[in-house]
Amino acid sequence: MDYEAYRRKNFRDPIPNPKFEFRGTFGVTLYYEDYEEATTYYQEVLGPPAYVEGSGTKGWQIGSGWLTLLRGKQGSPSNLEVGIEMESAAQAEALQAAFIKAGAKGLEPSDQLMYWPVRSCPVTDPFGTEILIFSKLSTNA
Repeated sequence: MDYEAYRRKNFRDPIPNPKFEFRGTFGVTLYYEDYEEATTYYQEVLGPPAYVEGSGTKGWQIGSGWLTLLRGKQGSPSNLEVGIEMESAAQAEALQAAFIKAGAKGLEPSDQLMYWPVRSCPVTDPFGTEILIFSKLSTNA
């Protein structure tokens, strides 16, 4: 299906006015029972955190927001997917490869239609958190 056909099928026209004036999403916080192991893993993938508070909070700046790890309860995080948008398809694939090299599982990158065309590079970290790494693709055919 081409993108214009996809848009006609799945988007309202005109798009409804939002009820609020959003500026963006500030960030995502993940709670891990095995906090030390999780922070070691994320440091291997993303490098040292830009924010460290005490012994139980670490954060990495991701674009204009933050990915924060906190000590959590058993079984957390669950039933969520974290989306990380990259500048290019090559960068999305490189980040996916870094997650996999550090111990994540991932599917082959693929082109998908999700609100707009994207290069999708999904991974699941060793703790079960699903991360969708993606980059917007051109809508020109």
